Amino acid sequence: MSQKQLPHSPDINQYKKQAKELARACRAGLPEALERMREHHPRHVNQQVSGPASQHVSEAVKLAEAQLVLAREHGFASWPKFAAEVERRRITRAVDDVGDPVDAFLRAALVPRGTAHVSGTLEEAEAIRARYPQVERANLYTAAVLGDDAAVQAALEHADAATRKGGPYGWEPLLHVCFSRYLRLDQARTAGFERASRMLLEAGADANGGWYEKPDYEGGPEVWESAMYGAAGLAQSAGVTRALLEHGADPNDGETPYHVPEGYDNTVMEILLQSGKLTERSKSWLLARKADWHDYDGMKMALEHGADPNLIPRWGRSALQHAVQRDNRIEMLRLLLEHAADPQLPNAMDRRTAAQMAARHGRGDFLVVLDEMGIDPKLTGVDRLIAACARGEGAAAAAMAGETPALREALLAEGGELLGAFAGVGNTDGVRCLLDLGVAADAVYGGDAYFDEAKDSTALHVAAWRGWPETARLLIARGTPVDAKDGKGRTALQLAVKACTDSYWKGRRRPEWIAVLVEAGASVEGIAVPTGYAEGDEVLKKQVSKSAS
Repeated sequence: MSQKQLPHSPDINQYKKQAKELARACRAGLPEALERMREHHPRHVNQQVSGPASQHVSEAVKLAEAQLVLAREHGFASWPKFAAEVERRRITRAVDDVGDPVDAFLRAALVPRGTAHVSGTLEEAEAIRARYPQVERANLYTAAVLGDDAAVQAALEHADAATRKGGPYGWEPLLHVCFSRYLRLDQARTAGFERASRMLLEAGADANGGWYEKPDYEGGPEVWESAMYGAAGLAQSAGVTRALLEHGADPNDGETPYHVPEGYDNTVMEILLQSGKLTERSKSWLLARKADWHDYDGMKMALEHGADPNLIPRWGRSALQHAVQRDNRIEMLRLLLEHAADPQLPNAMDRRTAAQMAARHGRGDFLVVLDEMGIDPKLTGVDRLIAACARGEGAAAAAMAGETPALREALLAEGGELLGAFAGVGNTDGVRCLLDLGVAADAVYGGDAYFDEAKDSTALHVAAWRGWPETARLLIARGTPVDAKDGKGRTALQLAVKACTDSYWKGRRRPEWIAVLVEAGASVEGIAVPTGYAEGDEVLKKQVSKSAS
């Protein structure tokens, strides 16, 4: 097949649509689509496109594979390289066709509207600036978005300049500072941005300025996007955050305390905490959000500044409940308990306590800590039976189930969810208890988007993805199908390989993630050794070579 050519004005959204259509066509078994897949995707080379073998091809096709086919049809080795070239051409076209360079520059240099504010790069803004260098000092707004303090100072000689609205969105100059992509992405301009922000504030700019952003979904509420949110929550700019606080900014909007904890550099969060301006609600948000990042130091900082671990934020779980939900390590859960977090407090979603949630997450270690601290978890009914399993107390669990068969039936009704959760924390003894009570080894659960665990995952998928080889061995020995696919069409081996370089757990780099599965006979078809993964690659290479031969 001849190589396809990109048009002068390619649209990446159209190619995304084409990839979805190709994947659907392959899954429908259309011969032309399957032929394209066979010709351009290494996983499907030499496979039949008609007859019984075509069924295997069509069932296996995922969106990422269709995207790769489109990229290779256009002469690119990967979808990211293809998408990058499409974006390069879009930028070139945008610069060539620009009518108002100043307006175009400001739109490219400010955070995008209607999508994630932290998305995008400086490429388009820099391309416009290179083609039209006059935009740099065209007005106060372009100076502000570049953090050009000298140009800002010169522009402020005009009366009311600091409060005059302008630019493509009708913002005051200070908002052009706080919501500049340069503020977030170009560290060399940091000092200039801080000086520019102070000049504007001293000249009368509103430290509490902002605008109401329309929701990106129908019926949602408008959101107040404050200058503080831009500086602290998006750009994580210590200097501009301090300047705003010193000039009366209120950091308690609906965005700042939610987004500031995102990451492991807690400089800006500490500035906000030390300011004394955060409300109890805002501090509780900081604390609970640190559970999302598994950040012990950030959580400790929030607690030491008076964050209440028992306040329940808008998403319905206290910091302790949220930390359990996110499978935070035991040191973080203990830290919260030491700061008076209540394990018996019901959450606002299903009214379960942190102790009940911990039992269902297989956190026997948390239940042991409660015992050590003399705290009664007050578990009754099926919760007591689940807790015994979480502790790995097989004999006690069997006795309890034997005495009250209804408890066993209630546990089995949650079997898939419990098995997946226990596997996720590597509680091998707990998994054994569940299996011994009759939970099916191939039971599936609803998944967890936070951990990228798909719907209809087995516990083996979860153990492979999160890197628990002993748990995986037990599940395989007890009959979990090694080549079962989750709701996204992924096998446990595919997840184990992906986890080595593309997951929260990649730092563990255990060869067992791969070895346990390939030794159990997992199919290596379509599996590629992840680049840069040296520890496990020999095991996988041998299996792939054996299969190919």
